[in-house]
Amino acid sequence: MNQIPLDTGGGKQVTVTLNGTPCQATEGESILQVALRHGFEIPHYCTHEDLPVDANCRTCLVQIEGKEDTVTSCTLPAADGLRVLLDTPEVVRLRTENMELLFGDYKAGSPRTRSGYYSRTAEEIERFGVTGERYKRDDPRRPIHKLGTAAEFDPVLCIGCNKCVEACQMIGVCHLTMEGRGSKMRVGFNPDPANDCIYCGQCTVHCPVEAIREQSHLEQVVEALRDPAKTVIVQSAPSIRTSIGEAFGAAPGTDLTGQLCTAYRMLGFNKVFDVNMGADITTMVEAEELVERLRHKWEYAEGKRKDAPVPGPLFTSCCPGWVKFAEFYKPELLPNLTTARSPQIHSGGAYKTWWAAKEGIDPASIVVVSVMPCTSKKYEASFEHLNIDGLKPVDWVLTTRELIALLKTRDIDLPRLEPGIVDREGTYSGAAAIYGASGGVMESALRTAYRLLTGEELPGIEFEPVRGFDGFKKAQVRIGERTLNVAVVATPKNIWPLLRDIAKDPNAYDYVEVMACPGGCIGGGGQPIPSTFALVKQRIAGLYKIDRAMPLRRAHDNPVVREYFDYLKTIPAEKRTALLYRTFSRKKKGE
Repeated sequence: MNQIPLDTGGGKQVTVTLNGTPCQATEGESILQVALRHGFEIPHYCTHEDLPVDANCRTCLVQIEGKEDTVTSCTLPAADGLRVLLDTPEVVRLRTENMELLFGDYKAGSPRTRSGYYSRTAEEIERFGVTGERYKRDDPRRPIHKLGTAAEFDPVLCIGCNKCVEACQMIGVCHLTMEGRGSKMRVGFNPDPANDCIYCGQCTVHCPVEAIREQSHLEQVVEALRDPAKTVIVQSAPSIRTSIGEAFGAAPGTDLTGQLCTAYRMLGFNKVFDVNMGADITTMVEAEELVERLRHKWEYAEGKRKDAPVPGPLFTSCCPGWVKFAEFYKPELLPNLTTARSPQIHSGGAYKTWWAAKEGIDPASIVVVSVMPCTSKKYEASFEHLNIDGLKPVDWVLTTRELIALLKTRDIDLPRLEPGIVDREGTYSGAAAIYGASGGVMESALRTAYRLLTGEELPGIEFEPVRGFDGFKKAQVRIGERTLNVAVVATPKNIWPLLRDIAKDPNAYDYVEVMACPGGCIGGGGQPIPSTFALVKQRIAGLYKIDRAMPLRRAHDNPVVREYFDYLKTIPAEKRTALLYRTFSRKKKGE
């Protein structure tokens, strides 16, 4: 196992001894962290570096040399000269007992490893292609709790580690709760009618045993791939390409776009397109709407228009988790959300209309599969009001984790593949690539809005003030002779200070991006496990690197998008509107 470099963070460096091996550490960090960094395997199910230390699974026990008692390594601080034994007979015995207590009721085979995947038998792979016990839902003893059409909770698998609850609290939704005591402690759900899940999936990416997980579309995708009557299109979200490699040993942030293209063709997809193309469409539509609102506001302030503009800023709407938050918690904000469809819905609709017509293919025979870093994209894809000519723009959504499982069951070692290229109709710009990072949607739209407002190209194409991992960023952006007040928000807990600013002054901001997950989509609920703030930051750096290397860096320079907009001019206005825009509505609990 590769050792993880030590980041002292300015702390005092000390030496601890693990099983007789001297190891460098930062004073005060846990022995569990030190051991894992130096390649020692210690089981642990209730520890996540971004969440509180609970020490309630008690599977990470170790022994201090010279002492009889065992202690949890997640709570044992590193100190100079500390000598720790990791696998004495007593430690192994107690760990085994605790594992048996945790997984005594576990009905789905072996517990998931830290890499995030079940072992699957040859029979299971032959039957389903990718699935195993986790997808069998015919056992009446398993009351699966559905979280919309995004995620699900299986109480039989829950070990009461509390990580999903803490993740839900971390982002500020607090829909998940803990019920019961001791070995009977399990996840519950907030019964308050004023509280609801936003389907972001942060619970799923923090669950160590897959008790709470995405609602799988793997079987449906495999079935489509086996159907010769179907034309199956795959499109990857921006965030997939710099995170999926982690499951195959690649460094976080490694760009595997080309390798994914090759892998998709090996899996049998007929066309390899890209959600990034849809992101360029979203950018074009949203930038036009932003410019229209800004001009209205400015002309009204100058007395050139008498009709008052919509008060408040324009909000992005491509994150379904944020949209669900607004529709349930703050429906008064709905008039402020951009009506541009999200990237996967834009491109899916384009492929079932423009591309289908160009190729002479019956749209009803096309199956669009999105690979997303997100569980709420499954929820979004199920919306009937987004249908075009009675067809869903996106038929099935796989999370990054589901794609990893599919690749692994086909023995496809992604990083080792020769890179391929996306099919032409998936062409995209660098502006689309950064959609995965918090602030990326705003930056992409501003690059195009600058052109629309000034008639010139932005000289310095990167908007550094809106970048970074902070959950609430404010900035002023100069466009021509005007200054825009903008903000970027990640996670619902950071929405409230923004809304307080707006309550004091409705014109405090002109444009606001909101994402439900830490760091944006790149930290989404469908990403590889583990997913930590440190890993997310490296993934983000990979996205900006892609942008810098792209020959096209503005959405309006994308020739495929221009071709699509030319097509839109040839179809009835009603259908054109349906392909580009969407509506919002107040949601009740559970909707």
